[in-house]
Amino acid sequence: MNTTAAISHSSTLVVAAGHTAKAMGSGDLEVLATPALAALMENAAMLAARPLLDDGQTTVGSSIHVDHLRPSPVGATVGATATLQQRDGRRLSFVITATQSDVEVGKATHVRYIVDRQRFLEKM
Repeated sequence: MNTTAAISHSSTLVVAAGHTAKAMGSGDLEVLATPALAALMENAAMLAARPLLDDGQTTVGSSIHVDHLRPSPVGATVGATATLQQRDGRRLSFVITATQSDVEVGKATHVRYIVDRQRFLEKM
C-alpha cells in the first residue's frame, strides 16, 4: 500500500561543543558535525512515524542521504523537519530539511522500517 500523508515532525538542537566536527572526529572545525546533523534528522523522522505505530512497534533507520549545505556555529539553534513522502507496507520514506534562522543548512532523504520491538531485539 502506498500512502503519502501530511505526517511530519520537527526536532531542534542547540549546537554544543560535543556536537562539533572537531569533538566527533569527523573534521577539525568547531561547527556542527555532519553526523550530528544526520542524528537530528533521523530523530525528526523517528518521531514523525510514531502515530503510525501499534503497541510494541518502533522504527529503525535503514538509509539516509544527507547534504550538509552550510556550517552552524556552537550556540546556533538548528531545526530539522521530517515529512513522510511514501509508505509502502513497513517501509517509510521521508524528506527532511534542516534550517538555522530560516536558512536551509541541510537536506536529506531517509528510509525507516516499522518493526516489532521485541522480535527485532531477539535477532541480535
